[in-house]
Amino acid sequence: MRLARWVFLVAGLVGLAAIVPQYALEGWISRRYPPAIAHPEYFYGFVGLAAAWQVVFLVIASDPIRYRPLMLVGVLEKVAFGGAALALFVQGRVGWSVVGPGVVDLALGVLFLVAYRASGAGAGASPGGGPARLD
Repeated sequence: MRLARWVFLVAGLVGLAAIVPQYALEGWISRRYPPAIAHPEYFYGFVGLAAAWQVVFLVIASDPIRYRPLMLVGVLEKVAFGGAALALFVQGRVGWSVVGPGVVDLALGVLFLVAYRASGAGAGASPGGGPARLD
């Protein structure tokens, strides 16, 4: 359980530190990586959704046994971006600035799976095999 707590805590905090500043970077990104962002609703939607998931990781870290089922959804979140980044890189459609964070997300997805397994049976579960009672 300690592993899961740390993995999700670090993922959430580092993720927020990487994502939240992007709210102020639309103009810079448009200049640095043309063409300019043509649909800001997609850009800000992505940033907002990614930031919300970092908060979910912090919630999981607060009680890994209780929120254990969400760990697998977190894996899906990491694979969704990491897999897309790798596929687009192989097609020559994105550069290292995208594939690098994508690989980090895939590595975090693997750590999330490890944390899920480590927090399984015997890690705070009740004698009946279900989740531990919290009351």
